[in-house]
Amino acid sequence: VDASLASGKASLEVHPLGIGGKADPARLVFNVAGGDALNASLIDMGNRFRLLVNEVTAVEAENELPNLPVARVLWKPLPDMKTGCAAWIYAGGAHHTAYSQNLTTEHLLDFANIAGLEYVNIGADTKINQFRNELHWNEVFYK
Repeated sequence: VDASLASGKASLEVHPLGIGGKADPARLVFNVAGGDALNASLIDMGNRFRLLVNEVTAVEAENELPNLPVARVLWKPLPDMKTGCAAWIYAGGAHHTAYSQNLTTEHLLDFANIAGLEYVNIGADTKINQFRNELHWNEVFYK
């Protein structure tokens, strides 16, 4: 998460990592402001790449997070947690994502079209049965 998204001043802190057997890393620690945002994941489907985009609403952290010394953002996936998470899993969404409060779905759709990527969107109007059908149709299209 880029420090330009910080809701306040970022601090540079050193905390134990506990893995990798290396020196404790210095990390920027900050919270991200609330608002509309996107999470995107690029997935290798074998015969194509899929750009999976989830529209989300970032929310301000209500509590201090001293045990999470990193850049932090908490979001609610659209259309809701159950549908958003199910769609993400069905589409093969990855653990690591790109997060933006500046880009729109139109930007990412344009990028996908230019780059020849399959584009799949999870948003406010997503219905899981329709979404799964779209994934099935895309599978046939890309064969």
